[in-house]
Amino acid sequence: PGKSRGHFSTRVLTTSAAVNVTSLGKALQVLSDADMKRWYTCPLASPSVPATLSPVSCQHGSIYIGGRYCKYSRELSQTPWIIDGQRKTEDSVQELICNALQEEAVATDVKFCSSGREDVDVRMLGKGRPFCVELVNPKRTVISKERVAELQLVINGANENVQVRDLQMIDKTGVEHMKEGEADKVKHYRALIFVPTGVGSVDLSPLAEMKELVLHQKTPLRVLHRRTLMDRQRSVHSMSTEPVDDDHFHLLLSTQAGTYIKEFVHGDMGRTLPNLGSILNSSVDIVELDVMGVDLDWPPSLT
Repeated sequence: PGKSRGHFSTRVLTTSAAVNVTSLGKALQVLSDADMKRWYTCPLASPSVPATLSPVSCQHGSIYIGGRYCKYSRELSQTPWIIDGQRKTEDSVQELICNALQEEAVATDVKFCSSGREDVDVRMLGKGRPFCVELVNPKRTVISKERVAELQLVINGANENVQVRDLQMIDKTGVEHMKEGEADKVKHYRALIFVPTGVGSVDLSPLAEMKELVLHQKTPLRVLHRRTLMDRQRSVHSMSTEPVDDDHFHLLLSTQAGTYIKEFVHGDMGRTLPNLGSILNSSVDIVELDVMGVDLDWPPSLT
């Protein structure tokens, strides 16, 4: 770039990476009349070839809608589950939420993002999981609060497996806030635990006394084919139990985000230590798992 008036470098105008409205404006600001006459014909020469117009493509910036969703099915993936071109589930949380929104905004594409995710066979209960939908290149860019509330009713009325709440227009900073809170949030679970020797054969009382239990978890075998082999340190903040029957009890626990709950219960062949089995000194297994809450104060509640 040019150093000062009278020592202007032509690199400002000839380097393709620098040729834009901003750099051209800066170059002209430091260009003296003498340098202008020196480097450029004045008056400018007449064009020798006719002007041509390149194809013009216009796109509108994305708009964003956020909310929380609950998932009541144990046979529903969060995003479309397709392996080797074959769908493994008929629907997904993403499609059940996004289809109506994409149609309303007349958007060319949608991007679904949430604060974490649950497995196909895990329900999302409580107040739901925060999510955001980016509507790409929408033709309708303004959707009123009243219309968004109607869309929430449309989504909830179209199926029983996924229900949304607090649906609202947001800006991109809201998406960033949701992502920033992912690593630090606390998650609450309820797991149905099976004890082959009977619940009466184990002492559950020590569980309630354990606080900030540190786990060392290797990448679970069930996801090792698609995730990097790592050793993770996660914390179980607290635990409590509720009786169910002679062979089962509910384990209620609050954990650090990213904790593998299923593996904490059965141990994953020793890849998670300590685990529930090692703590109770008994063989145990997990039958069902529910996410009961995600501690992230976003988006703002509308009720």
